Amino acid sequence: MKYDVAGDPMTGLRWVRRTPEKIAEELKKLGIAVSRTTVARLLKQMRFSLRVNYKKLSSCSDEDRNQQFEYIASLREKFARRRDPVISVDSKKRELIGRFKNAGTTWSRVSTPVKDHDFRSEAEGIGLPYGLFDTAANRGTVVVGTSHDTSEFAVASIAKWWRRQGRLSYPEAEHLLILADNGGSNAPRTKAWKYYLQRRVCDEFGISVTVIHYPPGTSKWNPIEHRLFSEISKNWQGRPLDSYETCVKYIVRTRTTTGLRVTAYLDRKDYPDKVEITAEQMAHLRLKPHQTLPGWNYTLNPN
Repeated sequence: MKYDVAGDPMTGLRWVRRTPEKIAEELKKLGIAVSRTTVARLLKQMRFSLRVNYKKLSSCSDEDRNQQFEYIASLREKFARRRDPVISVDSKKRELIGRFKNAGTTWSRVSTPVKDHDFRSEAEGIGLPYGLFDTAANRGTVVVGTSHDTSEFAVASIAKWWRRQGRLSYPEAEHLLILADNGGSNAPRTKAWKYYLQRRVCDEFGISVTVIHYPPGTSKWNPIEHRLFSEISKNWQGRPLDSYETCVKYIVRTRTTTGLRVTAYLDRKDYPDKVEITAEQMAHLRLKPHQTLPGWNYTLNPN
C-alpha cells in the first residue's frame, strides 16, 4: 500500500485508494487471514477515512485570483465604513416541486411516503430560488421563481428586495455593493444582467450599483453559499417540497443561533429565456469598469 496512500498535510487526515476487500485479499496472499470488516476497523484506528473528490483547483491564474480576493475585501471594508449595503447574490439549486424525495433525514415516528421516481411530468413545477444575503444585517431574502433562471429574474429579485427591505434598512444609502459569482444569470459577460441592473435598479431607485465577481471556481467563498443556502438546505432536509407554498414556508422558517432571519417570496411571473439585448439598449448603460480587473469589477450609475 506504499503508493496507494495520500493525505492532507494540514489536518493529518489520510486516505487509501484500495477498498477494504482488496486489502484483505492482499493480506491473505501474505498469509494473514482477515475480514474486510476488520480491515475497515483497523484503517479507522490508523486515521484513514472515506473521502470524495474535493473541488479546490482553479482554472484562473493565482495572481488574478489573489488580487481579486484582496480587492473584494477592500471594497467590502470601504462600503461597511460608509454604512452602505453589501449583498451577496446567487441562484440556489433548482428544486422539483411535488411529493418527491428530498435528501437528508428528519425526526419522525413514520417515514413520509414519496414518489418512487422523480419524473418532471408529475411535478407541479420547478422552483428556482434566487437569493440575496445582507452581510451586515445577517438577513436573507429568497425569491422563488417558476419559469426561467434569467438575468431579468435575478435583477427583479434584487429590485424586490430593495423596494421592500433594502431602502427601509438603508434610507440614506446611495450606493449598493453586490457580490456575485462568475457564471449563471449574474455572470459578468451577460449583457442582460448589466442592462436590467441599469434599468430596474439604478434608474428606478436612483442608486449606484457596484458589482464585483468572484473568480471562476471560487463560488464557495461567496457568503450566501455558506451563510444562507446551506442553512436552508439543512432546514428542509428529508422533507418533500410538495408545493410552492411549502418551499417558501421552509425558507422563511430558516433560523440560526447567530441570528439569521430569512424572508421569501413566490414570483410566478414568466421570464422569457434567451432575450437578446441590442447594441442600442447597451448604449444607454452608464457603465464604469474599475481599473482593477475591469472584466470582474464595474459600477453602474443612474441616468
